[in-house]
Amino acid sequence: MDQQQIWDADAARRYDTPGSGMFAPEVLGPAVDRLTELADGGRALEFAIGTGRVAVPLAARGVPVTGVELSRPMLGQLRTKADETAIPVVVGDMATTRAPGEYTLVYLVYNTISNLLTQAEQVACFHNAARHLTPGGRFVIELWVPELRRLPPGREATVGRSEPGYILLDTYDVLRQHVVSHHFTFDGSGGRQARLDRSPHRYIWPAELDLMAQLAGFRLESRHADWTGSEFTAESPSHVSVYRLPEPGARPF
Repeated sequence: MDQQQIWDADAARRYDTPGSGMFAPEVLGPAVDRLTELADGGRALEFAIGTGRVAVPLAARGVPVTGVELSRPMLGQLRTKADETAIPVVVGDMATTRAPGEYTLVYLVYNTISNLLTQAEQVACFHNAARHLTPGGRFVIELWVPELRRLPPGREATVGRSEPGYILLDTYDVLRQHVVSHHFTFDGSGGRQARLDRSPHRYIWPAELDLMAQLAGFRLESRHADWTGSEFTAESPSHVSVYRLPEPGARPF
């Protein structure tokens, strides 16, 4: 499943859910608040900017935002909200594409680094972030914690979510650290018909993510369970990790 096939025109049309899901104020608001703080008065670059879920409200806070995006249909949806002058976007992948200029903040939210399906590509993404940042700049990643404790021996799948009209089923390949998310969305015909959307991912343990960061010259500055700063524990289903490059004259990590 190629990423450009997954994020096609149909997916782009259905992606935005204003006021609910990942667009709910209680979900989006804290993320924008925290990213505004971490930008520290400088410019921000969003890898995989998508339809501008985060970039548009962040730019409205006065943070200059540039994006990198692989999917032209997703970019087309963003352009219904903000033009190239307001939010410039370079078309390409987040592991290798270079955007012009330097930034105090690069961010990659909502598990999107897992769309890169090899460890080498994920490491390259960290190096690409470092290339864009000024000394002391930050790279922020929001990512889920692999749920392998819910996967007993002999079983290959877990139910991620089950609610009226929707079921998320994840199937795992633990040798390659791959998971395919199967999204079943039921119509209104008594649950007899369902739409299936699938997306592949490579899951990353927090410790592995930290090593990727070190290889690119970052150190872990903070890790919390969410954008509001809740403590990250062994039970946290996801994390927001902030990595930072050395300040000028600072000791190597």
